[in-house]
Amino acid sequence: MTAAPELESIRNRYRETFGSVPHGIEDRLRVAHATGRLDVEETFATLRRLVLHESPLGTRTQQLVHVGQLLVLGRGGPARLHARGALQAGATLADLVGVAETALITGGAPAYALGIEIVAELFDAAEPPD
Repeated sequence: MTAAPELESIRNRYRETFGSVPHGIEDRLRVAHATGRLDVEETFATLRRLVLHESPLGTRTQQLVHVGQLLVLGRGGPARLHARGALQAGATLADLVGVAETALITGGAPAYALGIEIVAELFDAAEPPD
């Protein structure tokens, strides 16, 4: 598939947030491109930019809020993605622990456990090998 300028523009928005384009996003873009519906993805990417990057909260805080909401909903995959986005925006692993602890209050033990699982994965990935 030829990478139309519209596709690259959308991909660049995700690269800005996550450092790369997630596989699920690539799938959506492929389907949208093949079915002539890139305008939907462009509109969605514009909304995401307004909410995530132009929020009064700032990108770092907005990503942390996003992670907390996803933990409470039990959405592990998206929570992992936005946890990496939070780190990309300047959050720390300690910040993510704080989000997991808050999720304990609002979503119970399953939300907390999922949050700590994600932080542990990120911690392991950040540690240099022995």
